Amino acid sequence: MTPITNITSEFTPRVDENGNPVAKSERRPKRKVAVMIGYCGTGYNGMQIQNDPNVKTIEGELFNAFVEAGAVSKDNADDIKKNAFMRAARTDKGVHAAGNVISAKLIVEDEDIIEKINQALPDQIRIWGIQRVTKSFDCRKMCSSRIYEYLLPTYSLLPPKPHSALADLIEEKQTEHPGTLLVDEEGSKWWDETRQEVLATGVTEQQLEELLAKQKAGESIKTYDSEGQITEEGQFIRSIKNVENTRRRAYRISKERLQRFREAMEQYVGSNNFHNFTVGKSFKDPASRRYIMETSVSEPFVIEGTEWVSVKLHGQSFMLHQIRKMIAMACLVVRTGCPVERIKQFYGPNKINIPKAPALGLLLENPVYTTYNKMLEKNNHKAIDFTEFSEKMDAFKMKYIYDKIYAEEARDNVFYGFFGFIDSFKAHATEGVPSNLRESGEGEIGHVFEFLGKMFDEPIQEEQSKKETDSKEEQPKKETDSKEEQPKKETASEEEQPQE
Repeated sequence: MTPITNITSEFTPRVDENGNPVAKSERRPKRKVAVMIGYCGTGYNGMQIQNDPNVKTIEGELFNAFVEAGAVSKDNADDIKKNAFMRAARTDKGVHAAGNVISAKLIVEDEDIIEKINQALPDQIRIWGIQRVTKSFDCRKMCSSRIYEYLLPTYSLLPPKPHSALADLIEEKQTEHPGTLLVDEEGSKWWDETRQEVLATGVTEQQLEELLAKQKAGESIKTYDSEGQITEEGQFIRSIKNVENTRRRAYRISKERLQRFREAMEQYVGSNNFHNFTVGKSFKDPASRRYIMETSVSEPFVIEGTEWVSVKLHGQSFMLHQIRKMIAMACLVVRTGCPVERIKQFYGPNKINIPKAPALGLLLENPVYTTYNKMLEKNNHKAIDFTEFSEKMDAFKMKYIYDKIYAEEARDNVFYGFFGFIDSFKAHATEGVPSNLRESGEGEIGHVFEFLGKMFDEPIQEEQSKKETDSKEEQPKKETDSKEEQPKKETASEEEQPQE
């Protein structure tokens, strides 16, 4: 298959290898269609096709398969724009989609066209269905909303490791403001039991104390000698990690902790300013306001010994990294025992860099076309609906998406690596900071933790002041709030537009 090297709208005559003009193929009618697809993003540089033909993308694979199956003529095989190609949601590198939609002008008169396209595609990319649509259809602009899923190991909600930087911050604020933060007895018990299991391996209390002292002093710990042999310190550090990893895999979340996480996710519902949950957006930018219709967190389920939950987010549209930052912030609030309502403070004008949760757990469930489907039905076209393909999609997700996520987490401890780094993070440290904790050009590294500390202090004073004011002027204050609240909601709904 000839790679797509021309993605401009300029006409270039087709020639053979000797430079001679190639006769045009027989003209066949093209129809505007919505193509419902699913894919595993592993190994691909995102959804959208790139100018460099050597960069693997989902769209590149799809377009080549369309040409091979005859859905795109040979004359149009070198220019994707001739086919009015558009995607409903642009997924990033490595992100999966159980359902996504592309709109294009394709030759679909062959009854077996879907089967032929699938035969030309790798197994990790599938066509679920092709539906006729109106000529004006744009799968991105006419998408009413999008549903994303995020798979999270429940051990990610355990409190920070004792004596880590974040654990010390929590202890400090609990002392300064008793009763403000949740006292996590379950989490403390889990870490105490983990310590006892570490000691049972032969590691001594003295070794643990010496290791802690070195870590707090910032001393480098030599785990391997000059000959590449593991040192004594390296051996007991490995013993500690093995015990902790085993304990994390065996962890089963309590109903109370799971409920707190659900309540944290609910703080995102509604029309809010998510400028802190993306990059390159200011508080005053109208595009920072997004509408989240619903969030849900499943009951826990166990795969290969590790417990997970599935988080669903249904929103009108999402910005770059928004979901990963939302997940990370909800986890941080639960892990620190902070009141979940504090998430709403991130909608304010203060600029805060929120770390991104791992991309590993994220996938697009499917776009939703509620409004446009009504128009399709009036024109005697089938609705763009993934429901009829749910059985095939579920089997595909399990084999090509879920299993890859579970296997990668088991092999690389991705979520432990992320939250472990969060726990031990030192404010203003830049050396060795992973890319998902670094936002170029947006303030200092680590000030999300400074904000957490500030959040434990200043809002407490504000809340105490508010309680005093409410006790004196309770009724007038309630009347004022009720009068001001409705116009604010109307304005938010008017501003909300589907944007990518």
